[in-house]
Amino acid sequence: MEGMEKTTLGLNLPTDPRWVNIAEKNIIDILQDHAYCEQKAASSCISLIVSFPDCEELVDMLTPVVAEEWGHFERVLEELQKRGAGLGPVRKDEYVGRLIKLERKGGKREERLMEKLLINALIEARSAERFKLLWKNIADEDLQKFYYELMVSEAGHYNNFLALAKEYMPEDVVEVRWKELLVQEAEIMQTLEVRADRMH
Repeated sequence: MEGMEKTTLGLNLPTDPRWVNIAEKNIIDILQDHAYCEQKAASSCISLIVSFPDCEELVDMLTPVVAEEWGHFERVLEELQKRGAGLGPVRKDEYVGRLIKLERKGGKREERLMEKLLINALIEARSAERFKLLWKNIADEDLQKFYYELMVSEAGHYNNFLALAKEYMPEDVVEVRWKELLVQEAEIMQTLEVRADRMH
């Protein structure tokens, strides 16, 4: 990975430039997949709150994120309805599925929490990077504005997850594990098919 171009969100590998062109031509499919991604993001935060209710900083930080992610889902649904489309069937998220397999099991409770927080940080970072591509490259002005707002929001969530990981584990431990995951995430991105119907 050495020398690989860095993105503004610290990812080791930028999205294949073909993706945004394919996405714009298949915007209904992208919006449908995006809607489910927002649902899953809200559910993931709820799961963390339910699993770690004694972690006050986590509860305080993620509770408003749940509402924000669900608000994003509602807004994506509105964009679909404007275009005469509905949610469509759930699509398997291969990207997230492969990231979850990287999560180390066992160890102390704080270590397990760190793993979950860093996986979520990766998902938010990649989402923000893709929203940035859509904002900068698609012709639809309404969607440009929409994706700019979501880019800013998801980048904030990415920072939240990293900050929480450092709240519950030593910063140097988090940094080492984060760098390992960045390398593995880039390897996943290199082997994923560029799909017209996937946000990730």
